[in-house]
Formats: sequence, C-alpha cells, structure tokens
Amino acid sequence: MEAVIAVFALLFVLFLGLGVYATVKVVGAAKRGVDRGITQARRTVEDHTLRAKSFAQPGAAGELAQLRLKLRTSMRATQDALHAAVAEDASLKESLGLFERLSAHGHELDDELKRLESEPDRTALAERLPELRERTERITRSADSLRWAARDRARRFAEDDLDTLSAQIDVEAGALRHWATPEESRTAAPPPWPEAPAADAATAGQTWPETPQSSPAPESTRPAITPPGPRPTYPWQKKPRPESTT
Repeated sequence: MEAVIAVFALLFVLFLGLGVYATVKVVGAAKRGVDRGITQARRTVEDHTLRAKSFAQPGAAGELAQLRLKLRTSMRATQDALHAAVAEDASLKESLGLFERLSAHGHELDDELKRLESEPDRTALAERLPELRERTERITRSADSLRWAARDRARRFAEDDLDTLSAQIDVEAGALRHWATPEESRTAAPPPWPEAPAADAATAGQTWPETPQSSPAPESTRPAITPPGPRPTYPWQKKPRPESTT
C-alpha cells in the first residue's frame, strides 16, 4: 500500500513540474511576443516622426532627420534580408557576421544623430553635417551592397535550380511521348527478292518464276487458217460448162 501511495505521489509531482514548466514557457513566449510588438510599434512611431521632421523642419534639423531615416531604413532592410537568406544558405553566416559589425557602427551613428537633434548651436551643427552625411553614406552603401549581394546569390541559385528542373522535365516529357513498344517502333525490313532458277543449256539468260496470272496461254499446234480440201461431187450436179473463149 505504501508503494502505491509513493507511486501516485511521484506522478503527482511529475505532472506538477511539467505543468509549471509549460506555464513558464507559455508566459515567456507571450512576453517575447509583447516585447516584439512594443518594439515594432515604437520603431514605427519613430520612423513616422522622423519622416514628419524631415519634411516639416528646415535646415540642419530636417537633414538630421533625413539621415537617421535613411540609415535606419537601409540597416533594417539588410538585416531582414540576411536573416531570411541565412536560413536557406549557411554560407551567408560570414556575411551576417560582417553586417553585425557594420550594425554596431550604424547604432553609434544613429545615437549621435539623435543627440544632435537637440543641439542648440545650429552653426556648429551645420559645420558637422558634411562629416555626418559622409559617414551615413558609407554605412548605408555597405549595407545595401550586402543586401543586394545576398539577393543576387539567392536569385542565381533559383535560376540554376529552374534550369536543371526544366531540363529534367524536358527529358521526362520526351520519354512519356515514346508510348510505342520497341517491336512496333522498329522499321520492318523489305521482303527479299526470289532466287533465280538454275539456267539450262537452251536458256542463257536469267528467268524468273512465273505466276499463274502472268503466264501466257499455251500455243496451239493447229494453224490459224485450215487449207481448203477437195469438194465432193454429187450426181445431180451438172458438169461445168467450159467457158467460151469468144
């Protein structure tokens, strides 16, 4: 009896532990989903704010907003493209590592641009704009290069796979069209000519066997016109009168 109670107690503790573990996993996943949604919402709000500042604020403040918006858009697009491509092509892990190093420079520049938005000295800010513009251009150019290289690589692999698939389909389609058996598709040989009979002493040339339809009728030994024979004479016939010479 004590063994049965111990077994039930052990099962109860096991199920309780599994329930706690499942609850923690569900809560963690929900929390990550909420954090991801909040981050996405905050990012969207910041992008719309920067876009509004780039159009509404003139001078250096508006250009700072344009630089931040350009930097964030390029880095986010490259990050999404590389993360989507590395799941199918493991060779892009090195490119993803390079992008993470580039992303560190991008975050540093974005933080600096954000701090300069509240800079009261507009003259000093205008003097720093060319250098900030050049740094933004270098980072975005590198990010765009990585993104387009990954896309070109994926497109090239897709084209090669499509070419191979098209060739295999053409071969299979050609095989399916050969529905005749080898015996039916083989061309029949023409019948051989009949052999000539052995030549005798009277016939020097080669003769061919004659069919009943093509053999001529046997020649008759009777002449075509029978010569007239002596006519019989009867007693009641008169003698022929000699013809007069006069």
